Amino acid sequence: MTNPSADLPAALRALGLRAPSDALAALFVHATKSRLSPIQTIEQLIALEHREREVRNLAQRTRLAALGKFKPLDQFDWNWPRRIDRALYEQLLSGEFISTSANVLLRGPSGTGKTSLAQNLGFIALQQGHRVRFTTLAQAIADLSKHDSLPAFERRLRTYTKPALLVLDELGYLPADARGGDLLYNIISRRHQQRPTIITTNLGFKQWGTIFPGAACVAALVDRFTESCHVLDIDADSWRQKKNK
Repeated sequence: MTNPSADLPAALRALGLRAPSDALAALFVHATKSRLSPIQTIEQLIALEHREREVRNLAQRTRLAALGKFKPLDQFDWNWPRRIDRALYEQLLSGEFISTSANVLLRGPSGTGKTSLAQNLGFIALQQGHRVRFTTLAQAIADLSKHDSLPAFERRLRTYTKPALLVLDELGYLPADARGGDLLYNIISRRHQQRPTIITTNLGFKQWGTIFPGAACVAALVDRFTESCHVLDIDADSWRQKKNK
């Protein structure tokens, strides 16, 4: 390689390489100046392409995850709650609960950081290469309720059953009905022992039935969700009220 053609990056892009043309051109200049062998040049080309694909894959999965804006963990005040199992949460950050398909329940009053902690778990899962989906329970129920035909419903349901990690935020904050309970049961039962689900709530399990009045599936729903589940209870006053003082 003594004088790489200026058209070479464009030709490689046309063949399907995703690395930017300027990065390819810089690689070839480096290979020429460093007198790299053809094998060394190819190895660096492969490494460049691999990095670019990882970046693009993460960007696409991040967009589909819909995590939204959230407070990073270094801004979470662990001294604010009166009680929180920080050791358990840091264990969850390893991502082992995903490989073992263990669910996670973040439970506590409004404004105590449940959503932020759940979003950070989703973010870590994305960085570990997993597909993630974040939504409020109300949004998921409204979304699935729009599909009347069984084929359309099944297609849309896969949005919530296929991701390696599903985060359902705010169970108990808005009332639902028996149909909503059936929809949540569909999600949880199809993910059961296959893919983990994180739920944030301000309610104990015995109170879940009050959210879905008349739903006969609530006991089975709780049974499946808790069969393998890490429960992180937060005892604290509202963080938002603290900031407003």
